[in-house]
Amino acid sequence: MNDQPERGDPAEMDLDELREEIQTIDREIVELIAQRTYVAEGIAAVKREKGLPTTDESQEEAVMERAGDNAEQFDVDANLVKAIFRLLIELNKVEQRETR
Repeated sequence: MNDQPERGDPAEMDLDELREEIQTIDREIVELIAQRTYVAEGIAAVKREKGLPTTDESQEEAVMERAGDNAEQFDVDANLVKAIFRLLIELNKVEQRETR
């Protein structure tokens, strides 16, 4: 099952159109990272309020497992996707520590 959004057929697009498509996708990726960061800030605020630790290893493992499952669903290299998610998690943890 492939739930990727409808995009132009690369075989029918010229180089400029393909590059424009990449620019659109890149912007969407950044927008999603920003949304994820905003939600992570909310999680950090709740953790501060409740005196919970910044790191939750079981939650991190669950995120990594979901990342791998999603990668497989979209036929993308799971190791690459997991590496990206490790970076996102680390960035959120650094931000949480800085705001404590």
